Amino acid sequence: MNISNSKKAFLLLEDGSIYEGFAAGRIGTTTGEICFNTGMTGYQEIFTDPSYYGQVMVNTNVHIGNYGVANDDEESEDIQISGLVCRNLNSGYSRPLASESLQDYLEQNGIVCIHNIDTREIVRKVREKGAMNCIISSEEHSLDSLKDQLSNAPKMEGRELASQVSTREAYSLGNPNSDIRIAVLDFGTKRNILNCLVDRGAYLKVFPAKTDLSELVKFNPDGYFLSNGPGDPAAMEYAISTAKDVIETEKPVFGICLGHQLIALSQGISTHKMHHGHRGANHPVKNVITGKCEVTSQNHGFGISLKELQNANHVRLTHLNLNDDSVEGLELKNNPVFSVQFHPEAAPGPHDSRYLFDQFIDLIKKQKNN
Repeated sequence: MNISNSKKAFLLLEDGSIYEGFAAGRIGTTTGEICFNTGMTGYQEIFTDPSYYGQVMVNTNVHIGNYGVANDDEESEDIQISGLVCRNLNSGYSRPLASESLQDYLEQNGIVCIHNIDTREIVRKVREKGAMNCIISSEEHSLDSLKDQLSNAPKMEGRELASQVSTREAYSLGNPNSDIRIAVLDFGTKRNILNCLVDRGAYLKVFPAKTDLSELVKFNPDGYFLSNGPGDPAAMEYAISTAKDVIETEKPVFGICLGHQLIALSQGISTHKMHHGHRGANHPVKNVITGKCEVTSQNHGFGISLKELQNANHVRLTHLNLNDDSVEGLELKNNPVFSVQFHPEAAPGPHDSRYLFDQFIDLIKKQKNN
């Protein structure tokens, strides 16, 4: 059952393209960078991933909402997307474990949505023209007014967003008696990333994004984890500095997504805004160390320079994207530090890359036993 098609909504892209559909979620207006996710399931995990903060999501799967929402599927405490674009948004759902419909969930969380439009055309446009800002409105029908509002929407380049989604106060997870202690820098981490570390016996203390090394060392960690998160990594000078500091402790360091980019920047390797980014649960990545291919879950609009990585004597490429040859992983040659661009916890997605959490734990155990 689809949402009642009673109230019009409009989607305006930065290139001037305009689409008319119907309203869902909250009645209102929202702006953000438009992006698309190719995953066929996992919409609730996508919507609550802090890495999507400030972005308007286009779900390429035709039916969204058909299995409702459940509290256990949330990756953070809030919906993080700025708005939603989809083909068919269903108010009915068939999963016994679901607690409510997606429509109710969006409305309660204040998310503006437009549905019943051709998402295939929008995805093709973003693939051809690249990432751009957009505006959705179910309350304003004046094209001139929408254009004015859209012109004032901030670009993603140069935006520091991690501190807006990070925890405000440090907190702990896992068994405090564990002999593996990991300090987590929260730039917008997902719950299932932390769960993957706790499930392997680690005791975590999760710190706000702008925590410096002097505070982290008070926890007496055996290793450091740099999380995923939103925004432009080059705008995070505070985090680049902290990444450099934790690497210099010579303790094991693991970075995912934004954490991967911050490690690269700390080593003098630059980042760049990608044409339209990687977002979905089916991206093929080659582990160049083992020669094996992994199907990965991804969500990023920035990447690091392959050329600069290859020219750096102290850094080694470990993973390569098989669609566009972009960097998917690296390690330092003289330090127990490694990182990946994709999301090995894969919530949602395949679990091909969960061995990376084992690799991190093994690095910590090896150092503690030496």
